[in-house]
Amino acid sequence: MMAKNQSLSKERKWVSTYGFFSLSFLFFFATTNFFVNWVDLSRITSTTLLKTIIIFNNKPQLQFPLNCTDKNSTATCSSYYPTTLEFDGDSTTSCPDYFRWIHEDLKPWKSTGITRDMVERGRNVSHFRLVIVNGKVYVQKLGRVYQTRDVFTIWGVLQLLRLYPGKIPDLDLMFQCGDKTVILKKNFQGPQALSPPPVFHYCGDEISHDIVFPDWSFWGWPEINIGPWERTLHNILEGNKKTKWIDRVPYAFWKGNPAVANIRRELMKCNPTKQQDWNARIESIQWNREKASNYANAKLENQCTHRYKIYIEGAAWSVSEKYIILCDSMTLLVEPTYYDFFTRNMVPLQHYWPVSPRNMCEDIKYAVDWGNSHLQNAQMIGNGGTDYILENLKMKYVYDYMFHLLNDYAKLLKFKPTIPEGAIEICSESMACPVQGLQKSFMEESMVNSPSDTLPCVMPSPHTPQTLKQFLQEKENLIEQVKKKGVNSMLV
Repeated sequence: MMAKNQSLSKERKWVSTYGFFSLSFLFFFATTNFFVNWVDLSRITSTTLLKTIIIFNNKPQLQFPLNCTDKNSTATCSSYYPTTLEFDGDSTTSCPDYFRWIHEDLKPWKSTGITRDMVERGRNVSHFRLVIVNGKVYVQKLGRVYQTRDVFTIWGVLQLLRLYPGKIPDLDLMFQCGDKTVILKKNFQGPQALSPPPVFHYCGDEISHDIVFPDWSFWGWPEINIGPWERTLHNILEGNKKTKWIDRVPYAFWKGNPAVANIRRELMKCNPTKQQDWNARIESIQWNREKASNYANAKLENQCTHRYKIYIEGAAWSVSEKYIILCDSMTLLVEPTYYDFFTRNMVPLQHYWPVSPRNMCEDIKYAVDWGNSHLQNAQMIGNGGTDYILENLKMKYVYDYMFHLLNDYAKLLKFKPTIPEGAIEICSESMACPVQGLQKSFMEESMVNSPSDTLPCVMPSPHTPQTLKQFLQEKENLIEQVKKKGVNSMLV
């Protein structure tokens, strides 16, 4: 058995402060904690296209599961986990193209670097401060956060350090967990203006400098019973199989909370009336009622029943975007103000159908009429969105995006990070062992139990001003084509 474990670890060398668990115990977890789900997706062509969802560590290897047996360890964060990781050779996997936006998001500090004062000035608009020193995570709470957004965001960072131990440099950052962007460009203009403070956030927009980071729901959203990403993705793909695309309801569907934004209340007006049917079927969700029924009517995998699904922002960007796009339905994307980390490379009429917020009902009707008259093309757009998510949003890529963003951010720091007064050390045990219910089960499910057996993907080079301008112009041209209702089957 010793020879077997040595052969499995040729590609890496692990150094741990405390030795490994017994080989028999580790072998048990190595053989029981990995699985491969083959997903059979129906496609337009006569052949069946097979998709694979793989838990990112897909080779048998030594496991380091959550250890809640020692109560002292949960308080002190003493770790049995490897602290360094080395690979032979270089990565041959290229990161998805949307990783280029990391360069754009960090551009405001490229020439100046980031000083401690810049970081400190982000304190009043942040919910927590996260510091990494010598591979350990320290958190200073700065404000009250809605639900468990901060908890699962911090949990995600801890799992990144377990995936790539010793590979995340010392850093010091502020994080905003609310909806709207906070570092407005207009406040940092003019010859006497200070440099903007770097603040991490779940979304950005054209008028802010917020640094976009993956949202908490990739590790679970217990308040509304949405599980970690890999399980949720699998469930939605299984839900896609229940109804063939051609047999789905030939209308545009949206279900959500309209109370959070005026634009959603406007969307409610697109429901059919005696005078007009806008081809939309809009449902308001009551979360208190859903909670009472254990969210039986809100399961994401049961909402892929229409040929067309609508994505619309709430108070800002919405977590629902990735779930909606994954449904194989043609996504009618109401022109957003905000963006998250992975959607900026999506292309109109290839991955979604753009809808103007100023003429929503008319645009929805036109999109559905067009789609029902061009069924093959509409299905291609729907499948294109699903394929974009499957190809570009593997959990390994989520971690790799975090890896490259944090490494590039750390390179800009012009000071040595130190542990702030009042910050406490956080580790997987200190977060997961004391909690119960869905919060604990989601943490256990999304926990990284062993270091990666592959290197992070290779970052693409930055856009040149010319290529970025061209890409954005091509997107705008396609959106204008839709606005002029000039779309024909040849465009898709």
